[in-house]
Amino acid sequence: MSVWLPSAPCTPGTCLERTRPVTALPRAVGRLLAVTALLLAGTALLPVGRRIPADAVRWWCRAVVRVSGVRVRVSGAAVPTGGVLLVANHISWLDIPLLAAVRPARMLAKSEIRRWPVAGWLTARSGALFIERDRLRALPDTVARIADALRGGTAVAVFPEGSTWCGRAQGHFRRAVFQAALDAGVPVQPVRLRYRVSGGEASTAPAFIGDDSLLASVWRVVSARGLVAEVGVPEPVAPGCHTDRRALAATAQARVWGEHTAERHPAEPSGESAPFPSQAARDVVRSRRPRRRPPLLAPQPPGVSARVR
Repeated sequence: MSVWLPSAPCTPGTCLERTRPVTALPRAVGRLLAVTALLLAGTALLPVGRRIPADAVRWWCRAVVRVSGVRVRVSGAAVPTGGVLLVANHISWLDIPLLAAVRPARMLAKSEIRRWPVAGWLTARSGALFIERDRLRALPDTVARIADALRGGTAVAVFPEGSTWCGRAQGHFRRAVFQAALDAGVPVQPVRLRYRVSGGEASTAPAFIGDDSLLASVWRVVSARGLVAEVGVPEPVAPGCHTDRRALAATAQARVWGEHTAERHPAEPSGESAPFPSQAARDVVRSRRPRRRPPLLAPQPPGVSARVR
């Protein structure tokens, strides 16, 4: 595996809560069967044609999340029509149907997803764009394919962190995919995803991180009690606001995590691990922090000893 690949320090052993509300075993098994049935139903409908109505796709995606036992709350601005680049933070396999519930889009997915049982085949048949993350030379071609899809009026969804995080920590938005939005002249729509329990505390149960298996992650979700998925939709970044991908990526990331900070739940316990601040936030803190100056010996009149200030 190439050393340039983005990675997160989050692992199941360090980030997943040890104790959490769990539902009864029969209900968890029922949810798992319901999720499987919906995936199989979607697989059966795909060969009928690629042009499935957006409302049907939106309903199906929300149904996948809800039968998993997760309630969905969507708030914020309306997503633009036509070609648009959807960018979001990445926590769970649930992120994919949640984004499609906001605006059906072609996903940019890592090539490993092709090997997932059922979901991998379904993702491929949905028109997803796959990226080989361990081949840096393939990146320009991937960006060009994204730009072509955007020019055609299609929405493309991307997780620019490049890796899943636990939800209490976050990564930087990689800027390469933002070049596609610049080349196509389309807006960028940031989306913020967050998972909580019904009491208001952040939950890492849906996280799909590190060497975690998909089945283990799915089981944590269906066996959890009171999970809520919050989807925040800030204002989109209009085309022409930025001329370089670095600034565009920074603006999109700031809108995602700026909204996260503004909507932080007041009932969260003070001992909870706070999300890592973005690089932009750390730079602001450094710029406002007074610089330490080395002790100076102030000039004193003859005969008076100098004092260190």
